[in-house]
Amino acid sequence: MTIRVLLADDQALLRGTFRLLIDSCDDLEVAGEAADGDQAIDLARVLRPDVVLMDIRMPRTDGLTATAAICDDPDLAGTRVLILTTFETEEHVARALRAGASGFLGKHVTTDTLLDAIRTVAAGEALLSPAATRALITRFLTTPASGPPPAPAERLGDLTPREQEITALAALGKSNDEIATDLVLSVLTVRTHIQRAMTKLGARDRAQLVVIAYQNGLVRAEPPQT
Repeated sequence: MTIRVLLADDQALLRGTFRLLIDSCDDLEVAGEAADGDQAIDLARVLRPDVVLMDIRMPRTDGLTATAAICDDPDLAGTRVLILTTFETEEHVARALRAGASGFLGKHVTTDTLLDAIRTVAAGEALLSPAATRALITRFLTTPASGPPPAPAERLGDLTPREQEITALAALGKSNDEIATDLVLSVLTVRTHIQRAMTKLGARDRAQLVVIAYQNGLVRAEPPQT
């Protein structure tokens, strides 16, 4: 199955570079290009891509606002957003995850990392493993945000003890392989528990599951190191 990607970046040269790179892969193809956030929203609704590769700073509607609109659209439940930006600030990472993005990368990444990230996000996983991203999660996701939390705290009680345990480990940035090693389980079993927890909590993907875990106290952030 080919993964269809929508490119959203205001720089035509970068879009062209990404198109050449993505279209060179047998399992990936560019479905369309958007030069600003409004176009990204409109094209996502028309093209229904598997992944939107989204820049943050664009004219008219910015990438974070566009991400929220795409992730909030029930007709785009199968579309994932991967943020790719030059501006890797802590605030941007936190806002992107709260908006529903499934991943966040800087434009300095290697081509292999970018392509693997697109595949990872399309598979319903999230790019939350690196230590730097883990620090951002613990520092910012417990900060009160406007609007209601993604899931009320009492719904955490719907999770079995094992589902809560695995969700907590995912919220610490551990991959399925790492969780399986820690708990002496198969990767398939870990993946099944993650999927069940996502369904029970109404999380669209692993990133939102992590947000829910922090916002509702299943995992508590450590004070930033000084």
